[in-house]
Amino acid sequence: MSTLLLLLASNVFMTIAWYGHLRFKTAPLWQAVLVSWAIAFFEYCLQVPANRLGYFGKYSAFQLKIMQEVLSIAVFMVFAALALGETPRWNHGVAFGLILAAAWFGFLPSGAK
Repeated sequence: MSTLLLLLASNVFMTIAWYGHLRFKTAPLWQAVLVSWAIAFFEYCLQVPANRLGYFGKYSAFQLKIMQEVLSIAVFMVFAALALGETPRWNHGVAFGLILAAAWFGFLPSGAK
């Protein structure tokens, strides 16, 4: 559970770092880059421990990446709606559903090794 929560929190910081500057159209690019890098520092402070705990705990690297991508898109959908005022369309929901279906396959037991 700690891996999931750390990845979720890191994705909140990542999404703000990558897309938060879009709300500030008049800010110079160099400022957007510096602020984004500063925010991304905290993302890394959460993401690295999440991956280490997960990898040395019970998840494969593939499963960690799949989990991170699903969380990233889920966090982004909320962020886009709340911070950018963008409403997801039906096709975005279908795409996310397909990503969830793909993630389900990534967590199926792999069988005998």
